Amino acid sequence: MFKTDSAAQPARSTTALTRRSLFTLAGASAALAASPLAARSFGSGFTHGVASGEPAAQSVLLWTRYVGDAETALTWQVSASEDFSKPVAEGSIAAAPERDWCAKGIATGLEPGRWYFYRFIAPDGAMSPVGRTRTLPEAGVPNFKLAVFSCSNFGFGWFNAYGHAAEANDADLAVHLGDYIYEYGAGTYPDPKAADPARVLEPSNEIVTLTDYRLRYATYRADPDLQRLHQVLPMIAVWDDHESANDSWKNGAQNHQPDTEGDWATRKAIAKRVYREWMPVGEEVYTTYQIGDLATLFKLDTRLEGRDEQFSLEKVLAGKSDPQAIVAALEAFRDGAWADPARQLLGKAQEQWLAEGLAASSGAGTTWQVLVQQVLMGNLKTPRALVGQIGDGMPDYIRQRLTAASMASEVGLPSNMDSWDGYPAARARVFEAALAADANLLVLAGDSHNGWAFELTHEGEKVGVEMGGQSVSSPGFESYLTFVPPAVLANALVAENTQLKWADTAQRGYMLVELTPTRAVTEYRFTGNVRQHSAQLAGTKMIATASGSGTLDI
Repeated sequence: MFKTDSAAQPARSTTALTRRSLFTLAGASAALAASPLAARSFGSGFTHGVASGEPAAQSVLLWTRYVGDAETALTWQVSASEDFSKPVAEGSIAAAPERDWCAKGIATGLEPGRWYFYRFIAPDGAMSPVGRTRTLPEAGVPNFKLAVFSCSNFGFGWFNAYGHAAEANDADLAVHLGDYIYEYGAGTYPDPKAADPARVLEPSNEIVTLTDYRLRYATYRADPDLQRLHQVLPMIAVWDDHESANDSWKNGAQNHQPDTEGDWATRKAIAKRVYREWMPVGEEVYTTYQIGDLATLFKLDTRLEGRDEQFSLEKVLAGKSDPQAIVAALEAFRDGAWADPARQLLGKAQEQWLAEGLAASSGAGTTWQVLVQQVLMGNLKTPRALVGQIGDGMPDYIRQRLTAASMASEVGLPSNMDSWDGYPAARARVFEAALAADANLLVLAGDSHNGWAFELTHEGEKVGVEMGGQSVSSPGFESYLTFVPPAVLANALVAENTQLKWADTAQRGYMLVELTPTRAVTEYRFTGNVRQHSAQLAGTKMIATASGSGTLDI
């Protein structure tokens, strides 16, 4: 665990948010925290606060939810001051039952690189909470900070990472890398022993239908820390698998059973529809955001757009117990199906779009090319030394999986076929595009629930660096590799994997990534026990990279 003294804690920014404003904005969250879940999830009027997203230099998307007796026209306003004495933009949008009462408007004609306040007004004069948002800067950007989140499972505990980020008030933009919700029914993940009794999940069944998905978002969005985060920061968000179903790909998912849950295409379409209803996002599956001449953010879809089905080491080794047969099967898989150059993770269209975008961004003199995406890109093999530490009391299925993963490492295969490691040819094409563009590549990743820092290489050349973020609340390696102390496991992972320079396998939280013309600095912020509702940090870890170096300063 990484501990810091008080001097190392981040200073709170006061940019565009006075102390008075902070308390005014906090009022709605305080009321939410004091009211029962049922009262927050349902009812009439403005039920789930406000949110903003899709920022550009002169525009931003605004979101709210208003439940009325029938479709209701809402007025939105944007102001440079919190008193709205001189709104700089306003418009009208409809909250309608066919969109689950969610309403979005796009404010245009704004000034680049500045903070704004916004609100919604109902026909009877009722007002939403006041939100705060900002536009992206256009040029001469000295620094820009991203608060980066992933993997927030409601049932495991509180979203303390969201609460801390809102209270710290030192980010310009929130970025969510996916698994914003989880699809499982109550008692599945988490199981009853791991579930926080204070976090009542609705609906209690696994979500499959349109009504199910909507109710699950309503439950998550009733969380006071999540509402507060959306209230004070614009967000760029991408979906991962749990917004649809676990280990999803373009034509199916591990956690989708067509015989009992219907057609996958229908479920995927429902998941996408509800995500777009409830989230402050546009219709684009993948797109870019330009932070002046400092950075181009490439929002990717590594999940539903073009992904081929994941491989499974268990299937490769099915029916084999003899060590020689296991090694032979793994080597055949390594040299055959796993290395197949036709396999896709992004899909051909998105892959070409990314290659062209990297070249255009670098060619225009933009300092950083940042991939905002879901799964780890760095190579990660299972430490072979772990097998020797398995105790006699370890369940057979865990022993078998670790033994298989260790043997896969022996022949050069990675441990997680659901990440970029399962699609080596697709990863190589992205790396080659980045090298051809002379890109200054910074990859952001979620999904794994743990913290990672990689120096990415391709055939001996430095490609860039990757910062993998720990989860908001979903458990990491510490929950199932309990026989290995976290520090021992982290050291073993770093020793086994040449690209991996640092790992944390036991803490929750988020990343604050600061971009400057010369450096990118990531502060891993650890929030402690999610079973206790607290915005206090348990520790931090700082990792930096110099622009264009492809190396990390640990």
